[in-house]
Amino acid sequence: MRVGVIGCGSIGKIHIQKFKAVGAEVVAACDIDEKELRYVRNAFGIEHVYTDYRDLIARGDLDAVVVATPNNLHCRMTVDALKEGKHVLCEKPPALSAREVSEMFDAARKHGRSLLIGLTMRFRGDSRALKKYVDEVGIGEVYYARATLLRRSGIPGYGSWFTRKAEAGSGPLYDIGVHALDLTMWLMGDFEAHEVFASTYAKFGPRGIGLGTWGKPVPGGPFEVEDFAAAYIRMRSGATVYLEVSWASHANDALGILILGDRAGLEFPGARVYSREGVLVDKQLKFSEEDPYSVEAAHFKEVVEKGVEPVTKPSEMVVLQATLESALKSAAEGRPVRLSEIL
Repeated sequence: MRVGVIGCGSIGKIHIQKFKAVGAEVVAACDIDEKELRYVRNAFGIEHVYTDYRDLIARGDLDAVVVATPNNLHCRMTVDALKEGKHVLCEKPPALSAREVSEMFDAARKHGRSLLIGLTMRFRGDSRALKKYVDEVGIGEVYYARATLLRRSGIPGYGSWFTRKAEAGSGPLYDIGVHALDLTMWLMGDFEAHEVFASTYAKFGPRGIGLGTWGKPVPGGPFEVEDFAAAYIRMRSGATVYLEVSWASHANDALGILILGDRAGLEFPGARVYSREGVLVDKQLKFSEEDPYSVEAAHFKEVVEKGVEPVTKPSEMVVLQATLESALKSAAEGRPVRLSEIL
């Protein structure tokens, strides 16, 4: 598989490393920052570098491209690459709106190419073990889930596209909330969200505190997004999902997902299952600790070379983004928002 990478920031460099490690050939790279291009050329031996992504996707020797750019560019670049006959791995969130996500997958169908969204938590060993358990054994009727992904000091690239609403769309809700919500719905086996009531806050970012190490800060740049979000999501099944995410907060860093069914409950990370079989039973599922980016790269390689179906399905991705979009709308308007208003 011959790959081109669009966007050579932190995540773009990770993709270059992981694709090379699984035996793909990274042929070309693109970034508007020529310093970054010089770095990837020297560090990874990538001969062909571009400052205009259209020059990269026009190459006839590429099988696939990775879109690792600011969120507002995902849709346009993905659709253009698909039109050029390239398979695409697009970083999360898939786009700024559910409408854009639909456009991306419509283009994939129209041009006969595959589109994978980079939701790497699905590729962890413990999450895959839990998914296998749910699919093969089951936990009964799922009625409640709680997803938490909190950072104490993790605002990325202060003043850069990360904190500009027009480019990022949102703060932690889109940046890391997409991971927590996707994994929760995937393990539930339910992406049928009905209504969202949410609140967002910006208590640290406007004061320039709570900064993390990811991304490249832009001195004097704005902070226009939230740094904390909480959402109450009612599913069509009647189940409830509670989501809380932060870039900055007076709390320890935390990642945790709890899913309750009437036959068993799941806990992530760690792949634990709780049930009653006459007595209380705790099960620790077996799994291997693997780098999720490497597993993701290997999966995408199989998608391109063997025609394997991408693990992120179109209908799931559209509803996922619509749910996040509904949460933003709910927080802005102070009322519950039904997904039918978005979709």
